[in-house]
Amino acid sequence: MTGTAAPRERGGPMPFALIHDRMTRVELTWIEKKIEYWIRFGQAANEQILDRRQRVLSFRPNTVFAFVRWAANDFGTIISRIDIVRAVEPGEAYQTLPFVRPGGEILLKIEGWPKVEDVLRHVDAIEAIGIDADAVSPEHWRHVHNRMAAAHQPRAYTLEQHRAFLLRRKVQP
Repeated sequence: MTGTAAPRERGGPMPFALIHDRMTRVELTWIEKKIEYWIRFGQAANEQILDRRQRVLSFRPNTVFAFVRWAANDFGTIISRIDIVRAVEPGEAYQTLPFVRPGGEILLKIEGWPKVEDVLRHVDAIEAIGIDADAVSPEHWRHVHNRMAAAHQPRAYTLEQHRAFLLRRKVQP
């Protein structure tokens, strides 16, 4: 196989490695008290530091991560958001999300600082019982999203639920 693929509309052939790059990239920015984008949990496969304020994290397919975005202006907070996302395989359907390329399967999407804090506390509670938040059942993150969207309290994630999820995952093709 050669190192190039079909020509792009502009700029000539695209390097073969870029076409087959399976990573999902998340652009993070940190400007104290102005823009603060960070990853709350999730195992990045690679980190690229662009400068002291910006970096890009790369996630392998099927990795689950929490992406938190907060920004303010002179009058206060203008955005507070947390998204829990599963990085997708190439060719798999996905949803677009700012600063996430190409996108991912959004398991949870919450806006507004009080609700974002509730999700962060929920993550803390899961980690307190010894479970990595990125290993939690995707259905649980959907449950948290749906309950919070309906202004209800989500149910706690338990060790029993987690064991059942792991067993289901073992037997699924």
